[in-house]
Amino acid sequence: MTTSIRNNNLFQRHVALPSDHGSWVFLLSPLLIGLFAGNSWSIAAIFLIITALSAFLLRQPITVAVKVYSGRRHKRDLPAAWFWIGIYGLVATLGLVGLISQGFAYLLILALPGIPVFSWHLYLVSRRAERRQLGVEIVASGVLALAAPAGYWIGVGSLDPVGWLLLALTWLQSAASIVYAYLRLEQRELDSIPDLSTRLSKGRRALIYTSFNLFFVITLGLVDLVSPLLVLPYTLQLVEAIWGTINPAIGIRPTAIGIRQLIISSLFTLLFILAW
Repeated sequence: MTTSIRNNNLFQRHVALPSDHGSWVFLLSPLLIGLFAGNSWSIAAIFLIITALSAFLLRQPITVAVKVYSGRRHKRDLPAAWFWIGIYGLVATLGLVGLISQGFAYLLILALPGIPVFSWHLYLVSRRAERRQLGVEIVASGVLALAAPAGYWIGVGSLDPVGWLLLALTWLQSAASIVYAYLRLEQRELDSIPDLSTRLSKGRRALIYTSFNLFFVITLGLVDLVSPLLVLPYTLQLVEAIWGTINPAIGIRPTAIGIRQLIISSLFTLLFILAW
């Protein structure tokens, strides 16, 4: 009986899986884009997927452990946190060993930016200040976007500069998506639909981000660095930002906002892969 209760305590969803479900797309989108752009599916690609997913999942139990030690959660969550830290850490290590054995040890340089960013996140968690940190979320999305060059380099077998271009393109999309999500969540607090100029003013940052992304990709297309068709996914994101700015999300549940964001991001990823 005691063993059964102990096992149940280890398998807690809020400890094992990220609570912010929307963050998955910020890893999976760059990872898929990089792998498809590299156009080479191998055992090394499988090792990369395993390593990236394990490292991503590792964040949740570590965050829970920090919350326990800082007095934000009950100590009963600590065994489960350390259990999943061990599981994800072991799987991530095995994935890294696999990558190194396949000759991709140089991909380890991509993990370096994540260390200070994650450390800062944990500091904010310990101070109960991790919520509504737009700047931190944008920087963190850049760390996740490193999956794009990793996937691409595995495909081409070298540190091709195009990998850095994929990083920039996917990070810009993630940043614009985060800014737009903040806009939609802020709109929920409105009592009524304001006049058009006020709506445009509130959505200015999201419109600037998405407009810049589109013009950036248009410029890259004009100088033959990317396919001209790559404007399609970024046009989709800009159109969505315009629509969301004009039609405030008054009274809409965060879950509904998140689902719409997931759909748009999924379509963006598909269009990017097809256009590339």
